Amino acid sequence: MFFNSPQSIITVLTVVLNLLVIISVSHFRQLHTTTNLLTLSLAVADFLVGFLQMPVEILLYKGCWTLGDFICAVKFFLGSHIISASVGNMVLIAIDRYIAICDQMFYSTKVTLKRIIFCICLCWILSALRSISILVDFLSQQYRYNFCNGECVTVIRLTEAAIGFFVSFLGPITVIIVLYIRVFVVAVSQARAMRSHITAVTVQRSEAVKVQKSEIKAARTLGVVVVVFLLCYTPYCSIIVAVVNTSTGGSTASLQYWLLYCNSCLNPLIYAFFYPGSENL
Repeated sequence: MFFNSPQSIITVLTVVLNLLVIISVSHFRQLHTTTNLLTLSLAVADFLVGFLQMPVEILLYKGCWTLGDFICAVKFFLGSHIISASVGNMVLIAIDRYIAICDQMFYSTKVTLKRIIFCICLCWILSALRSISILVDFLSQQYRYNFCNGECVTVIRLTEAAIGFFVSFLGPITVIIVLYIRVFVVAVSQARAMRSHITAVTVQRSEAVKVQKSEIKAARTLGVVVVVFLLCYTPYCSIIVAVVNTSTGGSTASLQYWLLYCNSCLNPLIYAFFYPGSENL
């Protein structure tokens, strides 16, 4: 049965949750905001992870590869492309939230629909370009490490491992942490300032309490974003560090791959349903 394994359940949840976000943002016109457009792009990337990558990993986990060399090459290209695009969209959302909270007066002028669309397209294009380099490297050593008939396996080279570590983990997490620390500090300070300026007027008091709760919620959610990213990506990137240090392959780390994929299952919960600025989803 399809639901006999935890991997299958994670796959179904990833597809369903991200599909709900895609349908909601696409269908309801009131959700067509710049922030939700970034959330939509992230949901598309995570949906593709669940729809394309996770089922393939289940096939690989159960035995030798039977889908042919061409599909094997496509698997590695799409895997790198989609994961990189997902991380890139998370960085864009961090930048968007930074401007929205730390530079509120100029948010509408700095963050326009055209600029958001340009950044999203650039994110996907750069991810594709990086994946092409991985695909070329894979094709050059495709038949060198086949240990059974039809096996789909690759060995991570030292240079590619180092680039992947900085591009897919160290760089993005540094940007996200730095921006979210700044956002956290500003959100907490705004909440404290609002608390100290509550007036005796009932309407003003209720509005102040509402804003205060929103800012506190924003600060707490930002912490969840960083912690979940670290929990999902650190085990996988520890493999990359091992490859850099020992120059050995890291293609058999199934658990680390699935922890990485779990981020695509958790993203719609964090960014779409609980994330500040996306309450209307």
